[in-house]
Amino acid sequence: MDYTSPIEAALKVKRWPKDTIAAGRRHTVGLKSDGTVTAVGDNKYGQCDVSGWRDMVAVAAGNVHMATNTGNAHTIGLTSDGTVAAVGWNKHDQCDVNDWCDIVAVAAGWRRTVGLKSDGTVVAVGRNNEGQCNVSSWHDMVAVAAGDWHTVGLKLDGTVTVVGNNRYGQCNVSDWRDIVAAAAGYLHTVGLTSDGTVAAVGWNKHDQCNVSDWRDMVAIAVGSNHTIGLKSDGTVAAVGWNEHGQCNVSGWRDIVAVAAGCAHTLGLKSDGTVVAVGDNEYGQCDVSDWRGIQLPGN
Repeated sequence: MDYTSPIEAALKVKRWPKDTIAAGRRHTVGLKSDGTVTAVGDNKYGQCDVSGWRDMVAVAAGNVHMATNTGNAHTIGLTSDGTVAAVGWNKHDQCDVNDWCDIVAVAAGWRRTVGLKSDGTVVAVGRNNEGQCNVSSWHDMVAVAAGDWHTVGLKLDGTVTVVGNNRYGQCNVSDWRDIVAAAAGYLHTVGLTSDGTVAAVGWNKHDQCNVSDWRDMVAIAVGSNHTIGLKSDGTVAAVGWNEHGQCNVSGWRDIVAVAAGCAHTLGLKSDGTVVAVGDNEYGQCDVSDWRGIQLPGN
């Protein structure tokens, strides 16, 4: 009988994670259980024009860090046949994904899009000034994440690879082991280990990396300058920048998935509804009427 290590077992359970809620700088995206997609918030570049999408299995939203006071953003949708749709700002060709195929997971960063293929390789398009799209040599990947200027890949063996800007040490993950999920923010990187603890590296000006005491976590999400953790009991923890109340999640219950934008946070409840806190200048938190959002793993 072939031996399967605990980490391999954990990764197979979480392999090819498909996000059904996503948060950008000024917009929020939700995948419904019927394969359609809904979006609210700023639509200056058409990033919310997803009403015609069908047969979707995952969504991603490009973020814009707070230093860039613009609404330029894009939205990515993964279809059930492994192709990818994109709408929104395309100055850096971050929406040029029409020829992608065999994609099993997607991530959207600032001005770029990342796709994980079924063979464990990775493709990326968009802004590459800091080398954040240099993923052509990656293999054996089971998940990808996109920060503003760096891209993260989670390997089958539980290690993590990062390319791009490393000014604050956000790429210093070579010693990480037993990782089952990874997330990337503006200038920090977060990893969830198989034992439910969390690791973080990078810029910590707002205490967004202060997660060493977290326990019993089953999922993580990262905004520009805040970090979110979903606990096994359905409650949520948050650290980091809280100017807009994006960390005010202590009262949340029955949460099964989390997402974080630049300055807002989303929680998907087990009944398919969504809660949101944080910056709502463009209506990106107006999700109280959402129903039937796809639950993770379904």
